[in-house]
Amino acid sequence: MKDLIKRFKVADTKKFSLDDYSTDDTLNFKKEEAEDLLAELIEETAKLQNRLYAANSKSLLIIFQAMDAAGKDSAIAHTMSGLNPQGCQVYSFKQPSAEDYEHDFLWRHYKSLPERGRIGIHNRSHYENVLVTKVHPEFILKENIPGIKKVDDIDKKFWQQRYESIRNFESHLAENGTVIIKFFLYLSKDEQKERFLKRIEDPEKNWKFSAADIKERERWKDYMQAYETAIKETSTKECPWYVLPADKKWFTRIAISTIVLHTLKEMKPEYPELPKDEKNGLEETRRLLDEEK
Repeated sequence: MKDLIKRFKVADTKKFSLDDYSTDDTLNFKKEEAEDLLAELIEETAKLQNRLYAANSKSLLIIFQAMDAAGKDSAIAHTMSGLNPQGCQVYSFKQPSAEDYEHDFLWRHYKSLPERGRIGIHNRSHYENVLVTKVHPEFILKENIPGIKKVDDIDKKFWQQRYESIRNFESHLAENGTVIIKFFLYLSKDEQKERFLKRIEDPEKNWKFSAADIKERERWKDYMQAYETAIKETSTKECPWYVLPADKKWFTRIAISTIVLHTLKEMKPEYPELPKDEKNGLEETRRLLDEEK
């Protein structure tokens, strides 16, 4: 577990480069053992989730970011399959609505945060505001930000302020009991091509494909630069990024489950301890039940 976390956690942002990470690493895990291992990880995670829910003190926010076809949806489905749905909240963020544009860029994400005792999963997140908007700065104009009237107004200072807003947002959440882990599912361009072709060839997957995906693929280098900069600017000790290889879905799921389990262990959730008078009340209730005929 420690080797996996050390390999994929972005701890040194000064030296961080996506070139140092692999898209198909498996750390010598074997595919034929993956299903059983994943089941064990989920079982352990479910036990800790019950404690987290009962304690009702802290919450866990898991953020997923990736290029199209990296497997976010299936990763969420597989790694969270054994958890109690009462204690999970999943949000998939699409393009901002007209109402969203009437507020600051963090507004819709803030109101979707997990309640205390729960695990929140954000499929895409507030990071879209420094990823897709970095590649397409014209989208920023829809936000009606004072002083931003044209693309040329969006300078380096603007992006630095946006990264700072994200760091402050996440730091505030961490200080108030929300533990945050962020996953970038690192997919290769070749593997994305193969998955796009499968979506086209399989009628049951046609709905997942959009012609816009191909257009965005043309900006691959720009997106990789945007991801690298965003991760470098916002991976902190309290809210770290993990760059996970995504070419082999079975390993990506193991990596996610391992890190989630490790994080929950670090949170040390415990069942609430009843006051002495309530414990005595339980004993009295037990006696009454035992005396029933």
